[in-house]
Amino acid sequence: MSAGKNSGKGECLCDYRIYRLSGAEWVTYMFTGTAFCALTAYVFYRCVPAFLLLLPAGICYPFMKRKELLRRRQDELRLQFKEAILSLSSSLTAGYSVENAFSAVITELRELYGEDGMITREFSYIAHQLRMNRTAEALLCEFARRSGLEEAEHFAEIFAISKRSRGELVSVVSHVVHVLGDRIQVREEIRLMTAEKQFEQKFMNMMPYLIVLYVDISSPGFFSQMYETAAGRAVMTCCLGVYALSCVLSDRILKIEV
Repeated sequence: MSAGKNSGKGECLCDYRIYRLSGAEWVTYMFTGTAFCALTAYVFYRCVPAFLLLLPAGICYPFMKRKELLRRRQDELRLQFKEAILSLSSSLTAGYSVENAFSAVITELRELYGEDGMITREFSYIAHQLRMNRTAEALLCEFARRSGLEEAEHFAEIFAISKRSRGELVSVVSHVVHVLGDRIQVREEIRLMTAEKQFEQKFMNMMPYLIVLYVDISSPGFFSQMYETAAGRAVMTCCLGVYALSCVLSDRILKIEV
C-alpha cells in the first residue's frame, strides 16, 4: 500500500493515485484469484486443462483488486478532505490568518481521524511547511496533484487565484467549500444507496456456482453430459461467456459518477 508517512516533519509524501500492495496482500489476493479459477474450472468444465487456461486470470486478480482498493482509499480521502476544508473555512471566517487556520484545523482532524489519518498527515505537513515560509497555494496544489481528487484540484486552483488577486479570500473559500462539500455529500449518498445493490450483485454473481454445486450434490451425475461431450462443453463455454458478460455489465451499471 502506498501510504508514505507524511508527518509535519515532511517525510515521504504519499501519492494517492498509486496503490502498492503489501506482500501479504499479494499472497492473499493471488490465492483468492487462483481458488476462484479452480472453482470456475470445476463448475464449468471439470478438467485440469481448463483450470490451467483460467489460471492467468487468477494470477492477475491482485492487479484488479488494487484498482478497487485505490478507489476505496480515494473515496475515504475525499470525505476526509471535505471535513478538512469545512473546518478550514470556519477558521478563516473566525478571523484566523491562513497559517493559523491550517494549524487550528489539525486539532479537529486529529480528533476525527487520529494522528495517522490521511488528511491529518497532509494538513500537518502543510502547516509545518507554512512555518518554513512556503505558500499555502503551492502546498495545496501539490497535495491536489498527489491526491488525484478533482475536488482538491478545484479548491487549490480557486484558493491560488483568490490569493493572487487579493480578493475576498474568506468569502470565496466559503462559497467554494459549500459547493464542493455538497458535491462530495451527493457522491457519498449515491455510494451508500448503491451499496446494498452492490452486495446483491456479488451474491447474484455466485448463484450459478451455488446452483450447480447444489444440483451436483443432490443429484450426482445430473450434469455428466455437459462435461463429457463436445456439445456439452461448448454449451458450458457459452454459459461462462454470458456469465462473465453479465458480471461486467452489472458492475458498470452500479458505477455512478458524480
